[in-house]
Amino acid sequence: MKTPTWLVIACLTVSLPTQAEIFKPIELKDHEMANLRGRFVMPGRIISFGVVMTSTWQNANGDVIGARSSMQIQQSTIKPQFYVSMINEKGNGSSRPQGPGTGTVTGGSGLNSTEGVTQIVRAAGDNNTAYNKVDISVTKANQAPATQQQGKPLTAGTAMTGTNGAGALSVSSTGNGVQLNIIANNNQGATMQRLAQGGLMQNTTLLGGGNQVRNFTSLNVVLRDNVASAGAVSGNLDQLKGLRTLGF
Repeated sequence: MKTPTWLVIACLTVSLPTQAEIFKPIELKDHEMANLRGRFVMPGRIISFGVVMTSTWQNANGDVIGARSSMQIQQSTIKPQFYVSMINEKGNGSSRPQGPGTGTVTGGSGLNSTEGVTQIVRAAGDNNTAYNKVDISVTKANQAPATQQQGKPLTAGTAMTGTNGAGALSVSSTGNGVQLNIIANNNQGATMQRLAQGGLMQNTTLLGGGNQVRNFTSLNVVLRDNVASAGAVSGNLDQLKGLRTLGF
């Protein structure tokens, strides 16, 4: 039996509003956009951008070696610059004997080719503590907070070094960004923290016992509450471009 033409037309007419509702664009609210990956803000809204990197190694005797590297960029900043403060602490005397590390860690050659944030802890010893952390703080304000850089400026292409009972430290700035390295004494292991080329690496290898290792990076961004003028947008863009010379 043939279906009447008027019946087919009626069915199509009824279905059209339903299809239109399915494909109707939906506007996303700000709080919904905040939960989506890939959200961005115009550089003109960034009035302050800061990075703080800290790496420390404490051995079983209580000796601590490490460094704190920080950079703060604001409208008044002429050139992006890292400042380094060394950490050198002697044990408090309540030490316990620490023999040479005898552990062995193999493999891991592909870890240096990772992208984004990479956190690694490989342990071949006992009674160790390893702590890797990345913190991102985004706040809003009408003006940049007052800051005072502490430590010595880290010149591109150079390194700052230090040693004590815990090990040897090196903080370097090259075309690949900023890197903090600690090689522990007595074959206890090593740790490295690197911020470069849009990625962050925190890598610790423990071969002995009784060590405490900490790698911490904090990214702090302050956004302007009100809309910036065109001149302010250009100024902030130029400042952020200066990070490229440091390898970021």
